[in-house]
Amino acid sequence: MFLDPTRFMIFAIMALFVAGLGTMITGIVYLLKKGPGGEIAKLAQQTARLAQKGIAEDVAGLVGNASSLIDALNRLAATSTGVGVLLILVGGFLIWMALTLFRETMGI
Repeated sequence: MFLDPTRFMIFAIMALFVAGLGTMITGIVYLLKKGPGGEIAKLAQQTARLAQKGIAEDVAGLVGNASSLIDALNRLAATSTGVGVLLILVGGFLIWMALTLFRETMGI
């Protein structure tokens, strides 16, 4: 069975749509599972331990280390969220491309 140009375009459009849907679902799952929630809880525990140690030993060291932890927390949340959002946007773009090509191919 040979593919004529119309069937080939429909096959390519379906593949593009499935790839976009998979990418979008991956982005959503990434945001739900690997989002900043788990890492924030771990950093909060570390900050509490650091605060206890800083009070017992040296307050100036506590301030510097807590500042570094907060900065790391902000970068971590931004990176995790950015990756998930990028995957969702790329998936949406692929789906949009598939639908646009489908409309052009079918003359809708």
